Amino acid sequence: MNETKIEEFEIGAIRPPSEGGSHSLLLRFTRNCPWNNCTFCYGAPYGRGKFELRTMEEIKRDIDRAKAISDMIQETSADLGQGGEITPKVVDALFQKYPEARYSNSFTSVLNWLNAGGKTVFLQDANSLIMKTPDLVEAIGYLKEAFPEIERITSYARAKTVSKKSFESMVAIRKAGLSRLHMGLETGDDVLLKKIHKGVTAREHADAGKKIMAAAIELSEYIMPGLGGKEMTDQHALNTALVLNRFSPHYIRSRTFAPIPGTPLADEYARGDFQFLRPHGLVREIGKFIENLDVKSKLCFDHATNPCYRSMSGLRYVFHQGYEGYQMPQEKEHLLSIVEEALKIDENRFPKVEEMAMMAR
Repeated sequence: MNETKIEEFEIGAIRPPSEGGSHSLLLRFTRNCPWNNCTFCYGAPYGRGKFELRTMEEIKRDIDRAKAISDMIQETSADLGQGGEITPKVVDALFQKYPEARYSNSFTSVLNWLNAGGKTVFLQDANSLIMKTPDLVEAIGYLKEAFPEIERITSYARAKTVSKKSFESMVAIRKAGLSRLHMGLETGDDVLLKKIHKGVTAREHADAGKKIMAAAIELSEYIMPGLGGKEMTDQHALNTALVLNRFSPHYIRSRTFAPIPGTPLADEYARGDFQFLRPHGLVREIGKFIENLDVKSKLCFDHATNPCYRSMSGLRYVFHQGYEGYQMPQEKEHLLSIVEEALKIDENRFPKVEEMAMMAR
C-alpha cells in the first residue's frame, strides 16, 4: 500500500500565454493584484481578490512540494528504465501507484512541465517584483537550489513597482535568476492612461522599461489595440509606438481590448459611452502603430483577441500567432503589407467585439 501523499501547492489564476504555452511551472509568490484599479481589468482575472504577500515559509513549502512531486515522477521513470522521460508507461505506473494523482492539479502541472523539458518557471500572481528585494532574491535562490536545471524564471511586474526599485536591486534580482519580466503598457498616451486609471504615466513606464533593459532582464511589453475606442484611436496608436521607441523591449505583445463583464470600461460600453472601433478601424490602428514603431523588438500577436476573419476553412488570424512574432525592423514592411491585405477583406467577415470578448475568456 502506497503511503506517500501528494501535497498540493498553490497555483494562481493566470499567466502569459507565452509562458503557459512553453509549459512553465507556475509557482505563486504573491496573491492577486496590488493595484486592481485599471478600468479595463479591475482585477477580474484574480476574482477581485485582496492582494497578499505570501510568507517565505509558504513559498518555500510550495517549492518543496513541487520538488517532491518532481522526484516522485522522475524516480518512477528511472525505476521503469525510461531514463527520466515521461512516457505513457511512466504515466500509467504513476496513476496506479498514486491514484489521487489523477485529481491533483499540482501533480498534473509538474508532470506536464517535466514532459515539456522542465526548464522554465513563472512566478505568480500579478506583481512578484513588489516583494522586498532580499526576500525575492532568497525565494528565487531556494527555487534554483531545488531545481538547478531551470533555465528561465519569469514574472509579471508593474512599471510603478520597477520605478521604486534601485538599479542595484534590479541587477541583484537578475543575478539571483529572474530572467524575464512581463509588463503591461497598454497605451503610451497619457490622457488614455489617466482615463483607464493605470496609475502610471508614459514617461514613468518608459523609465521603468529602460531600467529593466539596463539590468539585462528580458522584457515583454503588452499593448492593447482598440483601448481608446473611436475617439482616441490615432493618439493611442501614435503615442504607444513613441513610448516603446524609447527603450525597444525584447518583445511587444498585442492584446486587443475586449470588454470583461463587471469592469468599469465594460459598463461604459454597455451605457453607450464607449464606441468600439469597427474591424477595419482596429486593423488601421494597428497599422498606424506599426508605421510609427522604430524598435528592434519582436512584435507578437499571440492571443485569441487579435484580428481574425471567417474563411472557407474556418477562422483565420490576420497575423500569425507564434510566441516569437515578427522581428522588427526587418519585417516592418511585411507587416504593413499584411495590414493592407486585411483591409481588402469584407468587414462583415470579422467577428464583432462581443465575440472577441468571448474568445478572450
